[in-house]
Amino acid sequence: MTLLQLKYIVKIVECGSMNEASHELYVSQPALSSSVKELENELHIEIFTRSSQGIALTIDGAEFLTYARQVLDQAALLEERYKNAKPRKQLCAVSTQHYMFAVEAFVEMINSTKSDEYEFTIRETRTKDIINQVANMLSEVGLLYLSDFNKDVIGKLLREKHLDFHPLFRAPLHVFIARSNPLATKRRVTMDDLKPYPFIQYEQGEEGSFYFAEEAVWPDYSPKQINVTDRATILNFIIGLNGYTVCTGIDNGDLNNEKIVTVPLESDETMLLGWISNERAKLSNAAETYLVKLREVVASHGYTLIDV
Repeated sequence: MTLLQLKYIVKIVECGSMNEASHELYVSQPALSSSVKELENELHIEIFTRSSQGIALTIDGAEFLTYARQVLDQAALLEERYKNAKPRKQLCAVSTQHYMFAVEAFVEMINSTKSDEYEFTIRETRTKDIINQVANMLSEVGLLYLSDFNKDVIGKLLREKHLDFHPLFRAPLHVFIARSNPLATKRRVTMDDLKPYPFIQYEQGEEGSFYFAEEAVWPDYSPKQINVTDRATILNFIIGLNGYTVCTGIDNGDLNNEKIVTVPLESDETMLLGWISNERAKLSNAAETYLVKLREVVASHGYTLIDV
């Protein structure tokens, strides 16, 4: 059954004859009759009775006509909404681990938006939630990292949920510490250097494990450990409690450079930052723009982009 066949039925009823309907539809009468017959055979009903006096609706045909008109009315609404309406509101949702550069790129994307109407969403959230939100199409893009430690577990989960990982850049590990911290003047620090200070990490929930941690490395044992859920809190704790967290090393204006510094961490581990997408979905224009801005922001911080 097609919309064209439904239009044929309605026009035939309006005209009262197959011949007149064929003229108004610019279709030959044999082709019109054949289309109606095909529809009747498909539905196993007789829509019209045919006689020397012309055609008339059957009881089944009268009922079918009611439904056909409803469908055509809905189709007309769709055409009006998407063919003749004003430009649609731009939509885009991004889920990300707690990265300043991800927010910076989001701001750049919004500033470049030409649309008068938009609805954009950015979620800084737990690793597993990022994966689930992209899998369920609540977000178009998800930002997270892979490492030698977590890549097998995360990679398996992405494949199971039909998600693609797109490498963006590789970052050596750094730590955020207070500028007042005695380690702030060192060229590099080790995990042993950091032992006296509180280790601050992003909480991953009851189902979380080390494989989903946002920190690529962590102390073997930390007598002082704080779990947080948002980036503002972690920065305040670094300053107020002289704590530290492991990060990519990228900062921006959101970081209080008078009070917090990034220092390279002595480690063989690195973070492969990338974005994930649902292989079953096509990215919106806004999401494509976000990815362009994301690459620009990363490059502006001196990191080498991975060409794919």
